[in-house]
Amino acid sequence: MSTTAIIADSVACITKEHAERYGIAMVPVNIWFEGKVYRDWVDVSPTQAYEFLDRSPESWGTSAASPQEYLEVYRDMSKRGQDILAITVSSKLSMQYESARIAKELAEKELPQTRIEVLNSETAAAAESLVVLAAARAAEDKTFDEVTAVAKAVKERVKLFVLLETIRHVHRSGRVPEFASRIGSLLSIKPILTSSDGAMHIATAARTKQGGVEKMLHTMREQVGGTDPVHVAIMHADTLEEAEKLKERIAAEFNCAELFITDCSPVIGYATGRGTLGLAYYKSF
Repeated sequence: MSTTAIIADSVACITKEHAERYGIAMVPVNIWFEGKVYRDWVDVSPTQAYEFLDRSPESWGTSAASPQEYLEVYRDMSKRGQDILAITVSSKLSMQYESARIAKELAEKELPQTRIEVLNSETAAAAESLVVLAAARAAEDKTFDEVTAVAKAVKERVKLFVLLETIRHVHRSGRVPEFASRIGSLLSIKPILTSSDGAMHIATAARTKQGGVEKMLHTMREQVGGTDPVHVAIMHADTLEEAEKLKERIAAEFNCAELFITDCSPVIGYATGRGTLGLAYYKSF
């Protein structure tokens, strides 16, 4: 039995199957809509959340889980006799890391017998999920220090690219200036975002969605080649058919040690919009 518990947040887009298989504890981000609070992936599914967003975007908002919510999960894990590795979305994108860190300080007095490590993934979404899953697999037969080392190693290797249907929603998150989103809308470009230094940036853009897919695959080929084993996660915002087609192409071209599709968290979808298609990967080591 594993002695290390893995905790992730809902921004990681962990599938229900993965969470159950590896016993990953999820701390949801809170979604505010028309005066009510919904826990991401718990009280509301991604599809339902996107329906909310379409209906009334001005009534939509999000907030990080509180330190108390993290502390409750720490307490639960400690009752099982497990040490804890909490992996969070980048601290530059959310307050999840800060909440998890504060909760750790509170737990040090209350749960002195439990070792807790809080790891800032410095990424998000499908890339964060690959860090979490690598740690969860390692936790099946490795020590706490070894599990933490695996998570840190994948964190340094993983790449993330997010292809948007439109740029017009990105300014909602404050990650891209509003004037840039207006210009992008006029040009009808399909931006491709990437994660670096814990933040999201526009890496490039394409005129068409298919052109954007080709650019992401070209970059992936350059970085991982076609023979070495690679771990891949594909995420989508209400565009499953496109995600499945991308999965088929990757399966045919690359040597995949891991390949799966997951829903894009609505917290991310708020800033990127429906139709978003994301790709995260790292070469095995």
